[in-house]
Amino acid sequence: MDVFNDVGLTAYLVNESRARREDLAADPLAREWISEEDRGAVRDLWDEFAGAVYPHDDLVVSLRGRIILETLTQALEKRSDTVLVVCGAGFSSYPWLLPFPAAMEVDLPDMVAAKRRRAAELRAAGVLDQREVAHIAADLNDPAAHRRLLDRIRRFAAGRPIAFVAEGLVFYLPPDRARAVVGLGAAAGPPTLTMVSYWPLAAADHPVLAAQRRWFRKRSVPEDASYLTIGDLSAVVGAPVENHSTEDLQHRYLGEVVVPETELIPEHVAVAGR
Repeated sequence: MDVFNDVGLTAYLVNESRARREDLAADPLAREWISEEDRGAVRDLWDEFAGAVYPHDDLVVSLRGRIILETLTQALEKRSDTVLVVCGAGFSSYPWLLPFPAAMEVDLPDMVAAKRRRAAELRAAGVLDQREVAHIAADLNDPAAHRRLLDRIRRFAAGRPIAFVAEGLVFYLPPDRARAVVGLGAAAGPPTLTMVSYWPLAAADHPVLAAQRRWFRKRSVPEDASYLTIGDLSAVVGAPVENHSTEDLQHRYLGEVVVPETELIPEHVAVAGR
């Protein structure tokens, strides 16, 4: 599969990770996003990544998905008219797991085409409910595309509260573009809940990230990464940030730290605007 040789491969790794820990991720749709015809190739890619980088991506990805899903659930309980915007949507299932009145998923063109095609197949098969989900192709490295997307989000929300998610994305963007994406939801207009997964600045020399950079190089994925601080995030969204580390999330959902953060990709989840 050609998508296994650019940044798009990360969407397939994430999907396989969630499918392997369906209960922890609370995502019963995860395994449906990849056809049976392609699932073997995705499993092989995941196993290669596990051998070369680290074998716990299923834990990290499922934990981040779980806290995002739980926080989105709480947002809907407070305001049932909240709309969902997900940047770096990949094969995530949030619009179909929760009763949002409308959702927008944003990703690169090839990923959007694959998601739209598979969603149509799953609707036809009765696996997915009919939902109002807009699939938007955008390169968030492009400032002009960013401005167009911001205008589109404002029109889409039409004054309703926004739950904005940037998941598995901002660390692959240059620092200025990463910050711009973090602030998209808040810039579109309050009230906004923002959830962002990011790599903390203190983890820039983390050994697992170094191993991932080496593996990415072989797969033609850009090695450069952005690292952020809680202060960076708070300044961009204009609100205090609640931070969740991989160890915090293990305590929350597993009752103990099963794998220390020194052995994991240190992906934290920041929440602002509850």
